[in-house]
Amino acid sequence: MRVSVILTTASAAAWLRKVLWGYRVQSHQEFELIIADDGSGPEVALLLQAFRCQTRRQVVHVWQPRAGFRKCQILNQAIRAATGDYLIFSDGDCIPSRDFVATHVRLARPGLGMSGGCIRLPQGLSHGLTEQDIFCGRYQRPSWLWKNGLQSLPGLRKVTLAATGLGAWADGFTSTRATFNGHNASVWRTDALQVNGFDERMAYGGLDREFGERLQHAGVQFRQVRHQAICLHLFHTRPYATVDSWQNNQMIRNETRGSGRFWTPYGIEQVGRLDTGPRLVG
Repeated sequence: MRVSVILTTASAAAWLRKVLWGYRVQSHQEFELIIADDGSGPEVALLLQAFRCQTRRQVVHVWQPRAGFRKCQILNQAIRAATGDYLIFSDGDCIPSRDFVATHVRLARPGLGMSGGCIRLPQGLSHGLTEQDIFCGRYQRPSWLWKNGLQSLPGLRKVTLAATGLGAWADGFTSTRATFNGHNASVWRTDALQVNGFDERMAYGGLDREFGERLQHAGVQFRQVRHQAICLHLFHTRPYATVDSWQNNQMIRNETRGSGRFWTPYGIEQVGRLDTGPRLVG
């Protein structure tokens, strides 16, 4: 099974660097890395070139010029560029646990998608995380995270359950519904194409959930793995979150739910579309 990991980023090279350290230490190394870049400057391209030289890993950089929040557009281009049968989605500000890719791959089944979890780190800990913290594995230790500023009890519980091998047990009892979460989810590429990818009318606010709802309408069932496949979400503000974007997205989601549709005409394939925006950088 060929695997593609798709990471979104937008002018956040410092956070992306930390995330790439996490992918260097994955226990499962058979995957291609696709960076879906919404308008970053040359610093991200330089970072990825250095990463390729250090790791000899295949990294595809899909880039589009910045014109507001256009995550759906760049994600669709990343799906088109992917060569993997199975797609793991995350963000360029989410550091994966060492078995992140391995867990998604191990649990993959036809007709299923995975709904993973994240632990949101405070600002100080996000800035303080070093390459050595990740390479030696202490970034996954509950006691170390606690000492370095993670005060969230649900987050610490999630890390502890994953570290002790009790994640599957906890996922079997959690009341949290399994949904497509853009920071940590996986689906088969054929399923993503069947629903025509992400709806490009959507800005920030629930765009990933709408994609997941259409996948479910197409017959994909999501499995809860939030205590098994985890990532550490680095702190950042969200200046692109607006009332208008939330309202527009909610209207589209209501339409999706009410109609039961799985295909969007505003996705990867569009009638009369001119693909002059996003391009492969490397």
